[in-house]
Amino acid sequence: MTSTTSSAEPPQGPVPTTPDDVPGKPLSASSMLLDKGSAVIQSLKPIKQIQQHVCTFAMYSHDMSRQIETHHYVSRLNEDFLQCLVYDNDDKHARLIGVEYIVSERLFVALPEEEKKLWHSHFHEIRTGLWVNPGVPEIVQKQELKKLAPTYGKFWCTWQFDRGDRLPLGPPALMMSPQPECEVHPDLVKKRDEKYNISTREKSQSHADVGDNFDPHPSADRWKQSKQGFVVELKEVDVVLPGPSPASTLQVPSSHNI
Repeated sequence: MTSTTSSAEPPQGPVPTTPDDVPGKPLSASSMLLDKGSAVIQSLKPIKQIQQHVCTFAMYSHDMSRQIETHHYVSRLNEDFLQCLVYDNDDKHARLIGVEYIVSERLFVALPEEEKKLWHSHFHEIRTGLWVNPGVPEIVQKQELKKLAPTYGKFWCTWQFDRGDRLPLGPPALMMSPQPECEVHPDLVKKRDEKYNISTREKSQSHADVGDNFDPHPSADRWKQSKQGFVVELKEVDVVLPGPSPASTLQVPSSHNI
């Protein structure tokens, strides 16, 4: 895999799908009633732990010309570990397209070397204003960004809507973050900025002091050194069924030992 630099126009390819393209019947009155009732009765505790909405961009590890806007809904398990539900947009019909786990520098350096290859750094996308919390005042946002700049993420995309998939098809795809060697297509940034009435350029200037003197770990963003990405391939294997294994099967004693 070779790195891809930014250009005036993204490459032509499949037409991305929208939530309206998802096959299925419209919601019935009974389904809507059930959903509303369940939301009142059930606790939904994991969902209620989500405290942040982050809008940023991601690219496929195996084809970095394919880039998408992503919306991360973040919950914090502790100061070193966050988990994100990732959607294609931020409206009520948004599609869940993946999950990202975020760890601190302390946890990242303790990972096995083979595992580190799957993770990307966040420093560049935060420093350049690509990572934003829509609607959050800059003075508040910057405090959180200082914590997030030295973190690392592992993002699996489960719905490749950008290639025209109307449903989540095939194995998950590993995603990477924007880097100096592979910037985000300008038209994607412009579209995002217009939607939220923000300026990524101004945010980049504001974030110039975020993460001073920090250098991402060289084992992250593996593609920059190897020029190779990762693709998940499926293979069939023998099924392991529940029950005792042959080695642990109960042995019945012979009659003369009873």
